[in-house]
Amino acid sequence: MSILKSFIVFEGLDGAGTTTQIRNLAKYYEFNKREYTITREPTSNPIGELVRKVLQKKVETTPEALAFLYAADRSDHLYNPSYGIARLIEEGRIVMSDRYFYSSIAYQSVECDPSLIRTINSFPSPEFLIFIDTPVEDCMRRIDKRGEEKELFDRAEFLTAVRKNYLAELERLPEGVNLLVVDGRKSIEDTEKEIRMYLSSFSL
Repeated sequence: MSILKSFIVFEGLDGAGTTTQIRNLAKYYEFNKREYTITREPTSNPIGELVRKVLQKKVETTPEALAFLYAADRSDHLYNPSYGIARLIEEGRIVMSDRYFYSSIAYQSVECDPSLIRTINSFPSPEFLIFIDTPVEDCMRRIDKRGEEKELFDRAEFLTAVRKNYLAELERLPEGVNLLVVDGRKSIEDTEKEIRMYLSSFSL
């Protein structure tokens, strides 16, 4: 499997703090005048917006159909000739994504055949994978604090199975993927510092 250089993926359970940390890293790159792009999955592009409607329970479909929607959104996210990740990296930018195919493997393998999820997500691996490992109970507490209606997957029992899938996937990473596992119980500041120091060791 190929590796996308200068591609940094943040992963973790809902409520783990990936969005906060990716924004903090962006501020660091901006301060150091590095060319970067922040992105996320599902995307804000047409297919990604349909995925979000399913997650928000505005549209109902099967787990398998949702898995295919995620994969279609991801393919467009990577290869769209106008805004795709591959193009941005070719232009010399660091690309940071809040979630990638690891989320599909972790979340959708709970309700779908794991072999199907792997087959439709045979995309290039990122050069860097940062997994913020936050206990399920902490994530649920943070989700509750948002005061928003819970999304499709925001259930403690479900997230416990997702975390198990994540940890198993981290054991199977191909050569060339640099992994950092961060204790999600640390403060935002300590987590940010650990991530920055790790990436700096690769001159990124």
